[in-house]
This record gives sequence, structure tokens and C-alpha cells, in this order.
Amino acid sequence: MVRNGQVALADIKRIFHKYWWIMPIMAFFLCAMGYAATVVLPKKYTSSTLILVEQPVVPTELVKPVVSDDLNQRLASMKEQLLSRTTLQSIIEKFNLYPQERNKVHIEDLDDRLRKVIEVELIAPLAGTFNRQPPGFHVSVTFDDPHMAQQICTEVTSLILSQNATGRMNKAKGVSVFVDQHLAEAKANLDQQDAKLAQFKQKYLGALPDEEQTNLSLLSGMNSQLEAATQSLNRAQQDKAFTETMLNQQESNWKAATSGQQNPETQDLQLAALQDQLTNLQAKYTPEHPDVIKLKAQIEDLKRRAAAEPAPKAATTTTPAAPLHDPPQIQQLRAKLRQDELNISDMAKRQSLIQGEIRVLQGRVQSSPMVEQQFKELTRNHQTALDIYNGLLKAQQDSQMTQDIEKTQQSETFKVLDEASLPNSPSFPNKLIFCGGGFAAGIVLSLALMYLLAVLDKSMYSERDVELSLKLPVLTSVPSFDVLGHGAAKRLVSNSEVPVLRP
Repeated sequence: MVRNGQVALADIKRIFHKYWWIMPIMAFFLCAMGYAATVVLPKKYTSSTLILVEQPVVPTELVKPVVSDDLNQRLASMKEQLLSRTTLQSIIEKFNLYPQERNKVHIEDLDDRLRKVIEVELIAPLAGTFNRQPPGFHVSVTFDDPHMAQQICTEVTSLILSQNATGRMNKAKGVSVFVDQHLAEAKANLDQQDAKLAQFKQKYLGALPDEEQTNLSLLSGMNSQLEAATQSLNRAQQDKAFTETMLNQQESNWKAATSGQQNPETQDLQLAALQDQLTNLQAKYTPEHPDVIKLKAQIEDLKRRAAAEPAPKAATTTTPAAPLHDPPQIQQLRAKLRQDELNISDMAKRQSLIQGEIRVLQGRVQSSPMVEQQFKELTRNHQTALDIYNGLLKAQQDSQMTQDIEKTQQSETFKVLDEASLPNSPSFPNKLIFCGGGFAAGIVLSLALMYLLAVLDKSMYSERDVELSLKLPVLTSVPSFDVLGHGAAKRLVSNSEVPVLRP
């Protein structure tokens, strides 16, 4: 007796002992039903092929592959293209599939039927391998005709191979066109930046940042030249003043000599003037300076001439002779005076030129920060444009190499390892699966039926059954009943005691 779904071991033994024949009958019956189903159901044949994914011959470090998507994503995309309505309709038209249903069923329903019989499954990579990309995939087609299944599988395989090759080539060409277009734009931008940079260098020639130190060095040299030119101009002016003094004195002496008059104080005045000039030069320069040495020589010469001249004679009242030509000494002084004037004019011009160059260099040095800022901006833009152009140029070379690799099929390719098989036996219905399934279903169903019979059985076979039925504890034991004889049930009471129930 089963209460509340609890089945004891004794109940199980009793049930199996009583209803053991149910299990083999149900298992045999359902197994036979499964086998009958394999005979009655329409046959389906499966043709399959194996496609391996070959790694690229050229290392990816040398040439970057044009297709970097995961194989699962690419296979999903190719599967969607393969199972598209256009492709399926072309397969139906090519092999004349479903000829009887074409006029009765809508074409989209036929596409769905064909889509269900095509399976593409990836091969899982081996455990522990470094590359987690699938090594390949299976393509299988299930159809009611084995030869047609083989033909459809071959067609699907060829479509996958062509889609992979065409897709990779189109992508490589698309990348090449994209790179070429942007390379032309980058070249135009680089040419524009080159023109701007060349125009800027031409405009600020000599004031560029890399010429700042040169300008400072030139400015220092120009200042030294200006100082030397100023000193030379001062010396030339002093020489001119001295020559003018000497010329005036010589003209005065010559006039006095021609008029019969003597001027004894002339040489003394000239000597005093020269000594004053010497004092001034010695205050500025060292005794070894050329001007100081020259002036000392002139003073010594003047002293010698003064000592060599005779004493002045008394003035006479004779009428002076007719004027004579200027003496050579006066002519030399006048020529020297003209030469000094020319030297002063040349030195003044040179000083003016040097001052102009100094002003130009000073302007360049002062404008150097502003020019450097503008130059940096132009240089930065030019360098950016150059980097973009060089990057796109390298990308163009890579894309060209990628196209060559795709044309020669040295990249990642799909290779058919096993051609589409011709099935000899149907893949559906499978006799082993149907018979085994029927046998297992019979076992399960028989067990369920035995359990149901045990639940429905209300007989009491033990003290536990009595307690469960009366819901009261039993003080005496339940008498045992033995079945005697063959076919006749004789129950003997072994103990005449009446069960006493506890209140």
C-alpha cells in the first residue's frame, strides 16, 4: 500500500514480483513501433563535406591581412549571404528542386524548406592550442535523394569558396580605392603646406629661428666693424684737420715769403698745434698706436726743419716780385687734403651702410619670437600633413601587396578537404535511434505504469500499511497469511488474538 507517494523497498519488490511482465512487453512493443516508423517514414539522406581554413603563407607581421574579422563573424555573414533568397532560388532553378510544389506553394516557402536542409557548423579548436580560431567547418545538406543531396552540397561548398575569395578581393580593392582617394587628398594638402612654408621662408629670409644665432653673430661682427669704421673716420677727420692746419701754415709762410715778410711765430704755432693733437691721441690710445707714432714723426720733422731754417732778415721795402706758382709742398698738402676728404666720404658711406645692416639685423632679432611662433605653426601643420601622407603612402603599398597576395591565393584560404559525400544509407530515420528510443520509452512507460498500479492498490500487507490506514499505533502484530495449495487460496489464522487498539 502506497501512501503520500512514499514507496518502500518491500513495495518495490512486491510490485516487480507481481507485474514483471509489463516491462518486457512495453519495451518490445515500443521498440517494434520505432522500427515500424523507420520503415514507414520518408527517407532523408545527408551529404557532407569538410572545409579547412589554411593560414596565410606570408606572415601577418610582414603584410597586414585585409580581413581581420573573426572567422565566426565571417562565417555568419557568408551563411546569411548563402541562405539569402536570391541564392536559394538560383539553386532551386539550377537543380529543378520541388517540381511538384512550385505551382502549389509560394516560392518563399520553398526557400524556407531548402534553407532548413543546409547546415554549416564550425569545428571547435583543439584544447590547449594557442590559436583559438576554428580550423575549419562542416557543410551538410539533407535531402530525400542521395545524388541530389551530394549535388546541392557541392554547389553550396563552391558558393562558400567563391564568396570567400570574392569577398576578400573586393575588400582589398575597396581598401585600395579608399587609400588612393585619401592619398590624393593628403598629397594636395602637403603641396599646399609646402607652398605656404616656402613662401614664409622667402618672406622672412634671414629671420628664421634657425638663423637667430647667425644673426646675433653677424650683429656682434657688425658692431665691431662699426666701431672700427668710426675710429677710422675719426682718424681721417683728424688727418684732414691736421692737413688743413699744415696747408694754412704753408700758405701763410709762402705768402709771407713772397711778400718779403717773415713770420717767425708760424712754426711755433704749428708745433704747438701738433703737440696738442699728440696729447689728445695719447689720452685715447697707447704709444704703439699708428696715429700716435705718425704724429710724433711729424713733430720731429717739424722741429728739424725749424732748426735748419736761417734766422729771419729785416724787412725791406722792396717791391715783391711777380707771384710764382705754388711750391710742391703746398701742392702735396692740397692733394693730401683732397684724398682725406675722399677717404672721409668713403668711410662715412661705409659707416652708414654698416649702421643700416645693423638696423636690419636688430629688426630680425627683435622679430625672431613672432617669426618663430608662426614658423612653428607652419612646421607643425606641414609635419602633420607629411606624416599623414607617409602613412597613407605606406598603406597604399600594403594594400597593393595585399591585392597581389589575394590574387596569388597566398592569404587565408578555404580548402576542401573532403568532397561532398554520396550517402549510402539514410540519415533519417535512424533505425538504431528509433529502436533504442522505443526500448527506452517502453522501460520508462512500464515503470510509470507499475508505479500507478502500486498507488491504486489499497491492500494492506504489513503493520506499516495498517498504521497508515488507521492512523493509530497497533499493539499486537498482524497475523501472517500463507497461500497453500495450487490455485486455491486457504488462509489460516496463526494466532487467535484480537488486535487491541490503544485509545
